Formats: sequence, C-alpha cells, structure tokens
Amino acid sequence: MPRVPSDDEGVASVRVSLARSGGTRRPCVRIPDDDELDGRVESGTCESLSLAAGDVIRVAIDREEYHAPVRSDSRGLLVRGAFDNRRLAREPGDGANRLAEWLDENGREPGDAVVLDVVVPGEQYGLRIPGERTVYEATRGPRSSLSDIARDLDG
Repeated sequence: MPRVPSDDEGVASVRVSLARSGGTRRPCVRIPDDDELDGRVESGTCESLSLAAGDVIRVAIDREEYHAPVRSDSRGLLVRGAFDNRRLAREPGDGANRLAEWLDENGREPGDAVVLDVVVPGEQYGLRIPGERTVYEATRGPRSSLSDIARDLDG
C-alpha cells in the first residue's frame, strides 16, 4: 500500500464545516456540493468529491480507517458518523461512532472547520484538524462485483 501524505499534490484538501442535522446534538461533517468547492480547496485540485447519498466510504481519522455512510438532508450531503466496519456503518446504532469521539477529543463543535482530504475519489477520504499533517495508506477498494458479494454476505 502506498503511503501518501496529506500535503501530497495528488491529495485534494477541502475545508468543510461541522453542523447539526436533525434532532441530534452531535456535530456532523457537512459535505459541500461540487459547485461550492471554489474557495474551499486548500491544496491539490478537486472538481468533484465524487460522493452521493447512500455511499459508504472509507475515512481515515488519526491514521485509523473507518467506514462512513454518506447521508443527505434538506441542505445537502453530510457524514454523521464513522464506524469500525461496513456493517456498522449501515446500521449505525450498533457500534461506536469514531467520528463523534474524534470531534469530542479535539473540542470541535458545529460551526468549526475540519479538512476533508480526497485520497481516492469516491472511495477513500481522510479527516484532520486544519493545519495538521497526516499520512494515509492509499488503497483502492475491491472491484464492484466483489464488494457487491461482500455486501450480500454482510446482510
């Protein structure tokens, strides 16, 4: 697996905001629409985040990889949690929310910013505090036919 630093020219770093969604008191990551990326891309190039509601993406937080469901509300796309595996990401009430833990540990609240790094568009992303640097294990997921089989086995 190639190791890729967050400041590598192949990694697009996008400043995103934390918000509240629905009745939850926990902050979530608000994903900007592609037409809102101008002025948010801090390094690298990014014309599209390649995300859609219903996707389950891999998200690295503090060098640990988790699975995060992409959801939508009346204001657009968001990520409410990151979980230890794909099954827990599809059924979020069953597992620890690593995103919420990380935001709590770093004192981040709605209105604050974090950086979303695009490591492998549509598959692998990273979250970090602005100004911090990290290294990602850049990997592509299995071909869709293999991931479909795994998804069927997971339930």
